[in-house]
Amino acid sequence: MATQTTSRKQNPTQARIQGRSIAVVGATGLVGRTILDRLEARKFPVKKLLAVASKNSVGKTITFCGEPIKVISMEDAIAQKPEIALFAAGGKTSKDFAHKFAEVGTLVIDNSSNFRMDPNVPLVVPEINLEDIQPEHFIVANPNCSTIQLVMALKPLHDRFIVRRAIVSTYQSVSGTGQAALDQLNGERAGREVAKVYPHSIDMNCLPHCDVFLENDFTREEMKLHHETKKILGDQSISISATAVRVPAIGGHSESVYLELDRDFSIPDVREALKMFPGIIVQDKPGENLYPMPISAHGKDDVFVGRIRRDLTETQGLHLWIVSDNLHKGAATNALQIAEYLNKAGRFSKS
Repeated sequence: MATQTTSRKQNPTQARIQGRSIAVVGATGLVGRTILDRLEARKFPVKKLLAVASKNSVGKTITFCGEPIKVISMEDAIAQKPEIALFAAGGKTSKDFAHKFAEVGTLVIDNSSNFRMDPNVPLVVPEINLEDIQPEHFIVANPNCSTIQLVMALKPLHDRFIVRRAIVSTYQSVSGTGQAALDQLNGERAGREVAKVYPHSIDMNCLPHCDVFLENDFTREEMKLHHETKKILGDQSISISATAVRVPAIGGHSESVYLELDRDFSIPDVREALKMFPGIIVQDKPGENLYPMPISAHGKDDVFVGRIRRDLTETQGLHLWIVSDNLHKGAATNALQIAEYLNKAGRFSKS
């Protein structure tokens, strides 16, 4: 991971002289603001920050490392040819502008679903498949938040035991939908009339409805888990089905996961495989009430796994409970880890 050699007490501008020029596209949104927070917290070497947002936000001011930064337009940002563009502004924005950044030599790391299944664009979780990024790639896709935490737990198990089947039920917080969804939840909780992002109330409710329903009666979110997992793990033979549910939690996604493994396993071996994998924290002492929860994963960059147990009827069946902060590892942190790796690997050394 790239780090600064200066202390936080020094002038932020001086500390970033040797850094990179970075555009954060969608800087005023939930994911964009989290990217800015993680850039500062992880001390990524930023020489110049371009805060980019829609025309409605141009001219507004955000704060980064204690300094005011004016929001600029997409066209202004492209003209400045930043070395890295971290996109957090939705699929249409990525479709319209990602290639324009790439054409001026900017490396785009995109949080939308626009490029994820493009065979010419790597879909990357840094702990798993950084090698998929080649010098010719100027667009790298960040996976879906629910997919990231799932594959983080599946990868060490697939390497050791071979996952042949996965059935996933997600419990996804409203922050995964954006600020308007948080406003709906908080408004309903306070008894106010609010604009509804969801087709039903979300407070004191669960909606088995994440994204839109497709012709096969699965939602787009459920199919993202199906397709993206196979691409990231590089194995099209894994059978994956999902049910995605929106729950009235403010932040943090949870997943109940049932796996069928090809090789014999013991629960201690499963715990060991997970504990050894970078970015995974095992919390599995149910007798002491220790298990992953969204409230304890909030603000953290790791993926938490617990409730590890063998199935009662299938000898090769395994159950897991997986939790992660969807705005951190599920979005901003994963994208930033990609940038950190490429910076350390010298991707921008000739800039």
